[in-house]
Amino acid sequence: MQTTTINGRPHRVIDLGYRPRDQFVEFHRRRQRWACLVAHRRAGKTVACVMDLIDKALRCTKPDARFAYVAPHWNQAKDVAWLYVKRFTAPIPGVKLNESELYVEFAHNKARVRLAGADNYDRLRGAYLDGVILDEYGDMHPAAWPEVIRPMLADRKGWATFIGTPKGRNDFHTKWEESRGPGNWFSLMLTGSESGLLDDEELADMRATMTPEQYEQEIECNFNAAVVGAYFGKEIVAAERAGRITKVERDPALPVHTSWDLGIGDSTAIWCWQAAPDGVRVIDYYENNAQPLAHYVNVLRDKGYAGRDWVPHDARARELGTGRTRVETLQELKRDVALVPAHTIMDGINAARVSFGKFWFDSSACRDGLEALRQYRSDYDEKLKVFKNTPKHDWTSHAADAFRYLAMAWREMKAEAPPPPKKDALIYEVDAAGQLRPNMTVREIIELKRRKQRAANE
Repeated sequence: MQTTTINGRPHRVIDLGYRPRDQFVEFHRRRQRWACLVAHRRAGKTVACVMDLIDKALRCTKPDARFAYVAPHWNQAKDVAWLYVKRFTAPIPGVKLNESELYVEFAHNKARVRLAGADNYDRLRGAYLDGVILDEYGDMHPAAWPEVIRPMLADRKGWATFIGTPKGRNDFHTKWEESRGPGNWFSLMLTGSESGLLDDEELADMRATMTPEQYEQEIECNFNAAVVGAYFGKEIVAAERAGRITKVERDPALPVHTSWDLGIGDSTAIWCWQAAPDGVRVIDYYENNAQPLAHYVNVLRDKGYAGRDWVPHDARARELGTGRTRVETLQELKRDVALVPAHTIMDGINAARVSFGKFWFDSSACRDGLEALRQYRSDYDEKLKVFKNTPKHDWTSHAADAFRYLAMAWREMKAEAPPPPKKDALIYEVDAAGQLRPNMTVREIIELKRRKQRAANE
């Protein structure tokens, strides 16, 4: 601790040990309420943002100020940021540190800096924030910011900073685009080839040892690079190019079936769809957590979705508390329940990928579900440096599991369906995009005319 003289009066100077890199100086000087930082790996964005959080908490004059660093998972927040928080606050006199709750509190103004995970973002409800860092925002559930964290900033006019490395054109990409437009935003992108933080030799070695997709995503911050290890990335791109992610009207003549991933203590995800002659019309997606089955039944009933509910085989297991199965509970709630055929996870994923070309998605109602499918990817073995043959379990898993149940259910329904009758008339039908299409090919029309001519001559 040192002393200095300001306006003739002695002041204590406490050195926290932080020296900002030149690339982050303008970020620390910003005056905008919102900020978005896109930076390559090892650029130092987390260190800069943790120190920015601490600095603003120390200077805050609001009573009982609250600041938070939020990572996709609580354990990730602890592993990545807690060491920095302790290091930079250790020299501050009177600082209170809570290891179990992961927060520090300053003696002079009672401001707190806490760490949290977005994997259980509902736990944050009811609190308030004066500022928040959202690290690796692209890996967070899309509902965490608009439904929980943004309202926490409202009454105290808090600020937020979104940081991360690209993983496709997801919600983080949306925030980056928003930050570059008009509004109270600060934006900064640091790519490996331009930041000057990694030398040419290191960049060349990484380019040689990483795939082109990995290098573009992790080092060059390319949002258009394919999400590494994504199961449905190519299929979704193909669907977008073919116009199958659009406005999909519900056909009143067809029942609305559902496929469920039933969560116990976490999220339940439901895809709502219609089996049409030209494929599957996926008209809606709903997800919530910590709700009883009656809640989901009421949501479906209010929407008028009364087709068959496809659930996984483990729905037959009896719950310890009630002694009943979830199938029995749904049946008591007057739902038509069916079990998805037994399959391995990879068989279900492959079935969904094969069937994807027959699926039409409502771009608005299915937005969150599609975002999960875009990011659903295989797990990565950090030790062996290879992708595992199993999916990464995170917030995307619920939507993806329910989606493979959809694919397996549709395959089962097609197997049960009787063969279509011979077509004896040309009929124009409306497809999922609202376009008129004939029910027969040119060859079938010619064959129909020949049959009619033969019948007339007999």
